[in-house]
Amino acid sequence: MLAESPPETERNAPPPVARPRHAVRAAGLLIALAVLALVAVASIAVGAKPMPLDQVWHGLFHYEGTTNDVVVRDLRVPRTVLGVLVGLGLGLSGAVMQALTRNPLAEPGILGVNAGAAAAVVSAISFFGASTLTEFVWWAFLGAAVVSVAVYVLGGSRSATPVRLALAGTAASAALVGYINAVQLMDTKALDKLRFWTVGSLASATMDTVSQVAPFLLAGAVLALVLGRPLNAMAMGDDTARALGAHLTRTRILAMAAITLLCGAATAACGPIVFIGLMIPHLARLVTGPDMRWVLVYSAVLSPVLLLGADVIGRVVTRPSELQVGIVTALIGGPVFIHLVRRKRMAQL
Repeated sequence: MLAESPPETERNAPPPVARPRHAVRAAGLLIALAVLALVAVASIAVGAKPMPLDQVWHGLFHYEGTTNDVVVRDLRVPRTVLGVLVGLGLGLSGAVMQALTRNPLAEPGILGVNAGAAAAVVSAISFFGASTLTEFVWWAFLGAAVVSVAVYVLGGSRSATPVRLALAGTAASAALVGYINAVQLMDTKALDKLRFWTVGSLASATMDTVSQVAPFLLAGAVLALVLGRPLNAMAMGDDTARALGAHLTRTRILAMAAITLLCGAATAACGPIVFIGLMIPHLARLVTGPDMRWVLVYSAVLSPVLLLGADVIGRVVTRPSELQVGIVTALIGGPVFIHLVRRKRMAQL
């Protein structure tokens, strides 16, 4: 017996259309935002001091000045808000730096930008008497800008390769870390102020800190996000980018300005925190592909997830003391960096 043929309408129906890439990206972004919300709640609820959830709720919405209320409202909430802002800054600066240099290993920590900002702040404290976060920010901007340019020149400028830039950044970081340690050993006041700051920590966060660095971080974030389309054009090469109408010099200047704002403010607030700007853009590209408009948005959301998650881990694993978030991110990021370097076909961006 012959099988019945399908109805005419079924035979003429068009083949199923693949789900658009932008729908997958949008769904992934919603999931990332939900994860960020959960990690932010965990950052407020979990810490070195164990606390029932009802006490956390009371501290957030029924503040009466008890010890638990102070811990929640005055310590954990500013720490969480600053973690979101600093994570956003580090992730965006890493993504912009990778696109600008077409270097998959580019990252503020690896290329020495964070170390440059830290060295400038140490110098300001020890030699110029700087004592406020507002002063730290401007010095951090100066150090970040100088080292960014120096590493780019030492790495070969336009002929730079990923390995050469990574080597130049590593050399600059090593020299600057040695300088920082020398200054601290010679100046005990600087040592007291910076012994936790230099390893990267959110522990000293206050709402004053947030209010002082937020304008710089938000300005840098807006500038970075606006650069998504011209960075896409630059990824196809200078000649093609010019043919598409991109202004290369202007794009490079604005990108460097965004990197300086983001790295300078983040480093001034928390100290040098490495590897976040390296790992997150690579993770974002697994979902978004090479489109920088989406890579930047994903980086802005996923980087705070990593930073806050590392901070929570640091507060829990060594209770009742804390492990600074910069140490945790270094422990996570080191193996990732080695994996990226050892890949046989490491992509040029």
